[in-house]
Amino acid sequence: MAPVPISPIKVGHIDDVQELRKAKTMAIPARFVRNMAERPTMGSTIPSSMDIPVIDMSNLLKGSRNEVLKLAASCEEWGFFQVINHEIDISLLERIEKLSMEFFMLPLEEKKKYPMLPGTVQGYGQAFVFSEDQKLDWCNMFALGVEPQFIRNLKIWPTKPIKFSETIEEYSREIRKLCKSLLKYIAIGLCLKDGIFEEMFGVAVQAVRMNYYPPCPRPDLVLGLSPHSDGSALTVLQQGQGSSIGLQILKNNIWVPVQPAPNALVINIGDTLEVLTNGKYKSVEHRAVTHMEKDRLSIVTFYAPSYETELGPLPELVDETMPCKYRRYNHGEYSKHYITNKLQGKKTLEFAKIQSENST
Repeated sequence: MAPVPISPIKVGHIDDVQELRKAKTMAIPARFVRNMAERPTMGSTIPSSMDIPVIDMSNLLKGSRNEVLKLAASCEEWGFFQVINHEIDISLLERIEKLSMEFFMLPLEEKKKYPMLPGTVQGYGQAFVFSEDQKLDWCNMFALGVEPQFIRNLKIWPTKPIKFSETIEEYSREIRKLCKSLLKYIAIGLCLKDGIFEEMFGVAVQAVRMNYYPPCPRPDLVLGLSPHSDGSALTVLQQGQGSSIGLQILKNNIWVPVQPAPNALVINIGDTLEVLTNGKYKSVEHRAVTHMEKDRLSIVTFYAPSYETELGPLPELVDETMPCKYRRYNHGEYSKHYITNKLQGKKTLEFAKIQSENST
């Protein structure tokens, strides 16, 4: 059975960022204003050498050893990469963007028909909110569990916009194929059996979340999404065409903006792969910032093992030079732990660390 998390605090109308935007006020409610140490530094220049790697999926599918090595280096050195030539029809990417935007542009009363339900992170609203004094992100979310079937709550699959739900189905099938394929080549790059992750994961858990970031009159005071790593094995991010550049990843203690390549998908390593690779590949802290004039849409798919799967570092990746850093645990337990804690860097991964280990 799926783990049952604690209910997040429900967010009221005054904290719906689209409604705040409609009010056309320059004032930012106190619940959104970050402490000085958390605020984004606006206008900083990042060297072009800090661009995240781009992986050509067509080369992987042709069996290119160089592309496999490039993928392995991207996972180890960055934990993030973009994928081009991923074989997902561009028209499908355009449709999912269009319908996602149409959903967010619905009247609030319509979106409230699909509230983020108690005990889940599915529905419309803000996730990971557990106290009245917790700072809120400048973002509206709509999330759905997709696979396996039992995690779906069909009551919150929208009837508007028309064809929204069936497009989510089609999109999620294509993203699932991509994740399986990427995990195969990630395994090859680690000198493991190519099907090791698919066999281990069972019926993989898959969820999709759409994030909408309206323009913010004071982007220097807020965050679109708090810094965190993902609890998944892989995360696939589609950034809306024409959106402001908002995704940033933490590398060498510098927040690096991700410049989206045309028609590319951004992939990142989640906590699960960090554990399985015994820290060789690390999940990376990332966040979203806002823009004063432009809005931003992102569509995020989380791909993770079955809740029943027992996880721990793979024996092939543990030796005297790389001793075991993480304990064995049930993925369902970790999933419950992850979604019942606020986003706070990589703090949730402490759940899996062997107690004597102070760092990864």
